[in-house]
Amino acid sequence: MRVDDLKWDQILRFRLIEIIVLWEGRLTTNHLCDAFKIGRQQASRDIAKYKSRIEHEQLVLDQRIKGYRPSSEFKPQLIKGSPGEYLSFLHQQHSMDSCFEFFNWGSAESEILTVPARAVSPAIVRNLITAARECRRVDVGYISLTTPVLRDRVITPHTIIFDGVRWHVRAYCEEKTRYIDLVLSRFRGEAELMDKSKHGRAGDTDWHEMVELLIIPNPHLTDVQQDIVATDYNMVDGKLALNIRQPLLMYYKKRFNVCEDQKLLEEKPTEYQLTVEQSE
Repeated sequence: MRVDDLKWDQILRFRLIEIIVLWEGRLTTNHLCDAFKIGRQQASRDIAKYKSRIEHEQLVLDQRIKGYRPSSEFKPQLIKGSPGEYLSFLHQQHSMDSCFEFFNWGSAESEILTVPARAVSPAIVRNLITAARECRRVDVGYISLTTPVLRDRVITPHTIIFDGVRWHVRAYCEEKTRYIDLVLSRFRGEAELMDKSKHGRAGDTDWHEMVELLIIPNPHLTDVQQDIVATDYNMVDGKLALNIRQPLLMYYKKRFNVCEDQKLLEEKPTEYQLTVEQSE
């Protein structure tokens, strides 16, 4: 589906259509009416336009359920079709119930653990983003566990990173004379924009190096347990292959709780369910 000529609000409505019909199996105009405060005629036009933009039949009007169901050919066009999209959507109902009437749908309850927000200064982030866009140097205070004394750092940021828990910025550090990751919540004071830098994203060779991470079930699990883990992570032939940037490797391993300690893998296989494939 081409979205070049679609307005942003229409893309949102089309995404909602796909999420609801895929995961709940029944879509009505009420879903669109309640979510976007539009009339029934507008909702009907949105559904008709969505159907007209796809060559094969995506939605089937089923009088038995008094709504649309996914056809046998249904294939998401604007969403990935992952359960996380739907579960996150359900979670948003709780946080946005004062603005939308999602709960009128009678959807299942959901609960998602939220990590407490880190103390990140918007003013600092704004200047870091400006510096990254314009490849400029920034003078900013920084404190870390290894250097627990506030010190000024002159850096050239190029990418904001979220590892699932914390926010980082990838930047060239003039003190260390190399590209490093800095935790955004550990910046202090004001970020002073400076002149242009010659150390932009293009010079970060590690950032441009792509590496393959092959995650496998802990071999000390039973065969049945390994099959369960492989299915959990949608592995192919017992492997989850990830092609990632070299500096992000440690974040992926930590997020997946990947263990490479052979003793721990053997002693606590159900606690450390994932490891990496050892090269021969």
